[in-house]
Order: sequence, then structure tokens, then C-alpha cells
Amino acid sequence: MGGFDPKASFTQSPVARLATITPDGLPHLVPVVFAVSNSPDSPDDPVRTVYTAIDAKPKTTQRLRRLANIESNPQVSLLVDHYADDWTQLWWVRVDGVAAIHRDGAVLHAGHRLLRAKYPQYQTVPLNGPVIAVAVARWSSWHA
Repeated sequence: MGGFDPKASFTQSPVARLATITPDGLPHLVPVVFAVSNSPDSPDDPVRTVYTAIDAKPKTTQRLRRLANIESNPQVSLLVDHYADDWTQLWWVRVDGVAAIHRDGAVLHAGHRLLRAKYPQYQTVPLNGPVIAVAVARWSSWHA
């Protein structure tokens, strides 16, 4: 698969899996929509921050396990992947980083702006919960 660009593949993916750790040390994995931000000083810089948010899609509560897990241990991973019956097209990209929960302020608004730009659904589904901002510490990837 010539020209595989892990950061572009990650950024353009519509969904990721967010992995957090419960206070008991167990893994917790959920699918999330996300948007990324490059360095403000250099748009060509690698992705520095990944944003996901708690939105108004039906949930039993906004006090979600992923938020409690991040409050207990902010180390997280985000994984995107591509599967095809043609196994020469397989790939995955993982970002490891430190997550922070933002309930107001500039980071919340930046996350909402980037998510609305990537997902037209956010023109009708309200972003009414906190934003999780993941400061990227490490990239891992594989492709066939």
C-alpha cells in the first residue's frame, strides 16, 4: 500500500475507539467521533490534540464512565482502523496521550468548532456536554 500516511488516515477517519482505564485497572473501550488540531504555529506539524465531545445523542446520563475513568487516570488511547477483504488494504493507527476534560472555556469552544466542521450532523445534534482533549504523546501504526 504505497504512500500510506498514518496521520492523514487517522485524521480523515470518521470514527475512533477511545480506550480508557477504569479505577479498578480494567480497560474500557467506546466508539467516538473526533476531530484533530495541528500546532497553531505550523499547520504542517503533526496532530497535537484530538478532541471528542459528549453530545446530545440519547444516553442514560452525561456522567459517562469514560469521564470518570479520565478523571481517575488521564492516560488514553484512540484507535482507527481499516478492514477490507483484500488484506493488502489493511491498516490501523493508534494515538496515545493524556486526556483532559473541559466543561467551559477556549478548549471546549475549539473542540466544538472542529467537530462541527468535520461532522454535518452537529448542525442538528447539540454539543451540550464537555469536550475531552487528548494531548498526543505517541503515534503507532501498521499497514499491509
